[in-house]
Amino acid sequence: MTEPTQSPPPATPATPEEVARLSAAAMWAEDHASRSLGMEIVACGPGTATVSMLVREDMVNGWGLCHGGLVASVADSAFALACNSHGMVTLAAGFDVTFVEPARRGDLLVARAREVVVRGRGGLYDVDVVRDRDGAVLAVFRGRSRMTSQTNPALERD
Repeated sequence: MTEPTQSPPPATPATPEEVARLSAAAMWAEDHASRSLGMEIVACGPGTATVSMLVREDMVNGWGLCHGGLVASVADSAFALACNSHGMVTLAAGFDVTFVEPARRGDLLVARAREVVVRGRGGLYDVDVVRDRDGAVLAVFRGRSRMTSQTNPALERD
C-alpha cells in the first residue's frame, strides 16, 4: 500500500514584485465594481499600479462628458492596487481629485498610481489619469491609505 502524498505548503512569495502581483490578482478577482466598469490592470509592482478604462456611452453625463465620479473611480482602483501591493490589506482613508480636462466617450483613460511615502500604517499615493491617445493629463488624484494588520489572504500559508 502506498502512502498518500501531501502537497507542500504554498511557498512564500520570494520578491516584492511577486507579492504585488499576487495581491493584485486576489483583490481584482473580487473587485466587481472595477471589472463591471470595464477596467483592466495594465501593470502593477511594489507601490505602483496602472489601470485602464474605456469611456462608454453609459458613462457620460448630460454634457456628453465622462462623469467625474467615474474618472475618480479609475484613479481609485489604481490607488487601491498600489497601496495593497505590499501584501497587507490596506484601505483608503480619503482622497482628493482635481479635474484638469474632461474625458469624452471613446477615450481610453489610463490611471498611473505611485507611492509617495509610507510611514507606519499610513501612506500617500499620487495618481495621474491621462488620455491614452495623446497623454493629456485629465485628473490628478492624491490618495491617503491606512494599512490594517491583516495579511492579504492570497499570501497566507495554510
